Amino acid sequence: MFVRVNAARRQSRVGPADLASHLAELVRQRGVAWVLVARELRARYRSSTLGYLWTLLNPLLHLGIYTLVFSVFLRVEVEDYPLFLFSALLPWTWLSASLGSAVTSLHDGANLVTRSLLAPQLLPTVRVVENGLNLLFTLPVLVGVAFVVGRPPGASWSAIPLLLVAELCLLQGLCLATAALCARFRDVEFLVRHLLTFWLYLTPILYPLSAIPESLRPLALLNPMTPLALAWQDALYAGRFPSAWHLALAFAWGLLALIGGLVVFERLRDRLVEEL
Repeated sequence: MFVRVNAARRQSRVGPADLASHLAELVRQRGVAWVLVARELRARYRSSTLGYLWTLLNPLLHLGIYTLVFSVFLRVEVEDYPLFLFSALLPWTWLSASLGSAVTSLHDGANLVTRSLLAPQLLPTVRVVENGLNLLFTLPVLVGVAFVVGRPPGASWSAIPLLLVAELCLLQGLCLATAALCARFRDVEFLVRHLLTFWLYLTPILYPLSAIPESLRPLALLNPMTPLALAWQDALYAGRFPSAWHLALAFAWGLLALIGGLVVFERLRDRLVEEL
């Protein structure tokens, strides 16, 4: 009875101490996290002939398809479109791959949670880190595209670490929340996968922000990915340091998502083992 009362209290109230404990567990088990990340990276292309080369080929294939459709067929009027597209497509790929795999991470790793002392928040975190490393591995391809179109890397590329931190906060929060919700409601998995398709087309990645009617552009900034995409395009395509406004919005969305994800995860945490 006492345990049930405590569980009920935890589900209804999540305070700073709970969030601090959550983060402390991640830090304490960081060694395990890196082992799981390495395992996921090795398993991804284990049975393929080209192996890790797919890390470079996948974004190039997507770049080719989107460039053909939007630059040739639909004729989006953007100079050096491949670099414009690629500069925002890479962070989008990090988001879509992380959310797409993290949403079922607790179910996929149920044995690790129920039969060991592994902190459950480690599983969605591993998916975020794993796909973030894939983004870093793909950056040389982006550099190559920049040289090919005649816009080589400059000082503005120094903004990349800031953009990675902002997106890391956003993804960690989203992945924690969706993973915990999916453990309770399996429909969340299908909802997330469909929403990712809509989200891509609602974000100025395949087209410039100027393609959105001026009256609707403020609404576009309510999309958490929009300021990030614009900041990446500023730094890598336009050759200028991202605007303070876009950076502030990106970090605001990231911190809001992170805090919200932590709260949702901690509120559902006591029932995760039962649901798995």
